[in-house]
Amino acid sequence: MQPKPIRKAVIAAAGFGTRFLPQTKAMPKEMLPLVDKPIIQYIVEELVEAGIEDIIIVTGYHKRSIEDHFDTISADLRSSLRQSGKTELLEETKKISELANFAYIRQKGPLGNAAPLVNAEHLLGADPFLYTFADDFVAAQPSRFRQIITTHNNHGGMVLTCVRATEDNAYKRYGFVGGQEESNGVIKVSQIIEKPGTRARAPSDLASVGGYLFESSLFAYLHQDLERLEPNLEFTLQPTLQRMIQDGHAIFGCEIQNGKFYDTGNKLEYLKTVVDFALQREDINQEFREYLQSVVS
Repeated sequence: MQPKPIRKAVIAAAGFGTRFLPQTKAMPKEMLPLVDKPIIQYIVEELVEAGIEDIIIVTGYHKRSIEDHFDTISADLRSSLRQSGKTELLEETKKISELANFAYIRQKGPLGNAAPLVNAEHLLGADPFLYTFADDFVAAQPSRFRQIITTHNNHGGMVLTCVRATEDNAYKRYGFVGGQEESNGVIKVSQIIEKPGTRARAPSDLASVGGYLFESSLFAYLHQDLERLEPNLEFTLQPTLQRMIQDGHAIFGCEIQNGKFYDTGNKLEYLKTVVDFALQREDINQEFREYLQSVVS
C-alpha cells in the first residue's frame, strides 16, 4: 500500500526568546535574520520543499510580526518597489505569502515542547504530520524532512530527527536516544532520555533535535500526560514518547545524512550560523571572507 503523502506541519514559535533580550522585547527570536531572511522562513521553505502545503504556526502574544511576514505584501511596499524598479525583489517578496496555507494559533496551557501539539490538534486530522521548532534546523541534502519522510515510508511509525553529538554540552541541551539499528542511519528507538547531562548517562551519542514525523496516535498519550502534569512543570514530549515505545508503538531515529545542525537559540550559535550563511552567499562571500580574515589577523 502506497504511503499517504504528508501535507501538514506544525511549527512551535511561542517561546519568549529571553536569551536575546532586549532585542526580543519587540522582535521574536524566530524573526532574527540570517543575512536577509528570518530564521523561520528557512524552516518554512524546507517544509514546503518536502511537500508540505498547510503550516500551523503556534505563537505567543508578542509574535504578530511572524504573521505579518507571511501575509500578503503591503500596498505601500509594493508601490515603493515598483517605483524604484526593484521588480525582482518585489516578486521574491510576494512569493513569501504564497509558500503555503498558513494558520496561526496562540499557545494556551503549560510551557514545554508538547504544548503546541495539543493546541494544534484540531487542525491536523488523522494523517501523519511534521512537527518542528522555529529556531533550529539541519541544513542537509536531501533535507531533513525528506529524510525522515523516507524513513517513515520505508519503516512506518513515527520518526525523530537525530544528529551525532560532538560536544559535551550537547548532553545538557538535547534528548538522546538508543535502540537497535534497522538500516544505515536508522535505529528503532527503545530509550529516550531528555538532557542526560553527561555522555555516560546517555544511551548513545545520537541526539534528538528539532524535526519530527508524528502520527495521530500521539494525542491520546499527550492528553493523559497533560491531565497528570504536576503544577509548574513543563509539558515535554520525551516522557510521552517513552510510554508509547513501552506500549509497542514504533518510533525510529533517523540520523540525518549530508547535513549540519544549527541551533540559533543562543547568541553564540546564532552568530556562528549567520557567519556560515554569509559565507555561502555568492553576492557577498568573498568580501565577507576578506573582512573576517582582516579581523582575525
